[in-house]
Amino acid sequence: MASRTPFYILVSILFLAGTALTLHRHIAFDIPWFPGEQRQTWSIEAKVDFEANGDPVTATLAIPNTQPGFTQLNQQTASPGYGLSFLERNGVHYAEWSIREATGSQSLYYKVDMLVDPFAIPPKLEPPTTTKPNVEKEPYASAAKMILDRATERSSSNYTLARELIYEINNQQQTAELLAQIKPKNIWITELLRDAGVPVRRIHALSLEDGRRRQPLIEYIQVYDGNEYEIFNPATGEQGQPKDLLLWQYHSSPLLEVVGATNAQVTFSMISQEQPFNIALNQKFADNDWLNFSLYTLPLEEQAIFKGILLIPVGVLIVVLMRILVGIKTSGTFMPVLIAMAFIQTSLLTGLIGFLLIVGVGLMIRSYLSYLNLLLVARISAVIIMVIGMIAIFSIVAYKFGLTEGMKITFFPMIILAWTIERMSILWEEEGAKEVMIQGGGSLLVAILAYLAMNLDWVRHLTFNFMGIQLILMSLTLVAGSYTGYRLLELKRFKPLTKVDNS
Repeated sequence: MASRTPFYILVSILFLAGTALTLHRHIAFDIPWFPGEQRQTWSIEAKVDFEANGDPVTATLAIPNTQPGFTQLNQQTASPGYGLSFLERNGVHYAEWSIREATGSQSLYYKVDMLVDPFAIPPKLEPPTTTKPNVEKEPYASAAKMILDRATERSSSNYTLARELIYEINNQQQTAELLAQIKPKNIWITELLRDAGVPVRRIHALSLEDGRRRQPLIEYIQVYDGNEYEIFNPATGEQGQPKDLLLWQYHSSPLLEVVGATNAQVTFSMISQEQPFNIALNQKFADNDWLNFSLYTLPLEEQAIFKGILLIPVGVLIVVLMRILVGIKTSGTFMPVLIAMAFIQTSLLTGLIGFLLIVGVGLMIRSYLSYLNLLLVARISAVIIMVIGMIAIFSIVAYKFGLTEGMKITFFPMIILAWTIERMSILWEEEGAKEVMIQGGGSLLVAILAYLAMNLDWVRHLTFNFMGIQLILMSLTLVAGSYTGYRLLELKRFKPLTKVDNS
């Protein structure tokens, strides 16, 4: 007798691989275990105002992209009469408006939706370039050098130097007031770090707060330490990016440039909202490359198809368990799965009534065809045509009586119904009506159980979002298929042995 070890190894590999893929999907992509969970998104609107004087106008606004903690979902603008282009230059993203002639106050709107996403995959940023040291006149040069020297003595890396330099400028009041006479504090911090050979740039960020209007950007300093970036608040020296801080402009480029107009400014409004995770993931993966194997990368029509297809293994497992472990007889091996799929489309009650009507009438017509001594192919073809006719008649009658649910009977697989009628008719002739009732009733019972399992929101959610579930179902099917013991319905044969003879 062959060893069962390879079989158990195969089943174990399938089960462990499916479990690992499922856990990876949950952990790496933040896919929830249960349906109905929400994901937070921020809708942020930038309003650009300026005064045009009748000349051609070009307005360029730096816009955000996917970044740590946030994934860009979509963007749109409102700019009647203006031409619009979304541009990218050296990794910097812009929205550029243009018009041949404009006069008076002008307002342009840019809106972006950002998904709060701890698993966001931002594009790689180029490190800021270092520039030549600035040469300042006295006494500013000596004051700046003194602050830089003190910070350097107490630092050991680019990050610690930035933190100590911010501390020195914020706490050396007299020196800071002297330097502030010619440049703002943030510019001094950036230039002194560059003088020390530290790649650094000034960036602008937006503090997210639900329902806020006309909010300005906050300036931060971004320091590069060879491998990664770190953000520093120049006002406090705090290191790290706060949870609700969205980086808007982070490429050392101007935030807003307007040519042909004056008094240009930009303000921001924002609102937080919750949306179902599947909608958020559809938008997140809409433009991903071919390396992403998520079903959310497919068009919505194909996604809807797969939502049904991926339920079939669940129904197959139900059939395997009912036939092998319980011992229920069915008409056809996996016909109950197809009936269950039809029930999902029609609803259980409508599907049951439609199935019984078609099969019942079909058996009566098939009994007449048996007297004609037709060949199998012609007989099956006649049954198929008969089934199509009955479905059409039932649909018309249901519509005439206002029973719109009855029109869903068209979702039944016609070929399967024809074969079911043919098989049951032959079974009736060979085994009798009792066997037809047993197998037909067993098919309906298994189909109902499969429908109840496949129609659960939790099951539909798991099978669509976790492809590893398919491997787990396959391993369970193989284990059930290796069972060779007694079925539950067969145990009734041994019931007399349990009786005790009291005589």
